[in-house]
Amino acid sequence: MFAAKVPQIITHEKVLADCVAEFKQFLDVMDCLGEKLGPLLLQFGYFNKKAFVGINDFLARLRPFLKKLPKDHKFAVEIRNKNWLVPQFVETLRERGVALALIEQSWMPRPSQWFDKFDPITADFTYVRWLGDRKGIEEQTKTWDKVIVDRRTELSEWADILGKVSKRRETARAKRKRRNESCAPIAATKYIHDHWKNRRNPRRHGETSENDQWKQYEDNGEISEPLGQIVC
Repeated sequence: MFAAKVPQIITHEKVLADCVAEFKQFLDVMDCLGEKLGPLLLQFGYFNKKAFVGINDFLARLRPFLKKLPKDHKFAVEIRNKNWLVPQFVETLRERGVALALIEQSWMPRPSQWFDKFDPITADFTYVRWLGDRKGIEEQTKTWDKVIVDRRTELSEWADILGKVSKRRETARAKRKRRNESCAPIAATKYIHDHWKNRRNPRRHGETSENDQWKQYEDNGEISEPLGQIVC
């Protein structure tokens, strides 16, 4: 499964204005992936008041764009303005079946705080990005072959949140940047383990054992149920 980001010419340079041709070209290329195509992320940078006075100003640009999105594709939206995480923004995404990207970022709220304020699950899948502190990691290393920062506490919090999401029968897709702990494959494996270690013994129900599942997940980097897929 490939989860691609919409090009920055659309999200950062033109900010959704006058970008029909660029967006069509992007979708045409992505469609070559066929059933391997996952959600497409509209990732926006931080906007100051020169760009948009506030969330309502941004929504006036976002809503018309979302209305034109093809219904046979899945989309997610990520923002970096924490004060824009308000009901009118979340409900705009929910109306169109677009996922709000839940992110692990130093200046954004912790995941539990999102759920305290509103229901952040706005689509039939959940899109998670673990970004971490890029500057802090790069001050310690630029070699991505081992874990530099232990994120088990944060990942445990995410495991609790995504466990609740899975009970709602939504699919969760999680994408990890290598600078979150500095080594994405190791960290993702840790996350999988944390999520599954407290599960019931499946052999009583005639299911595949946890060890067999563990081997499968290590091999392909995916969790088929209930969490969804890990994309490194």
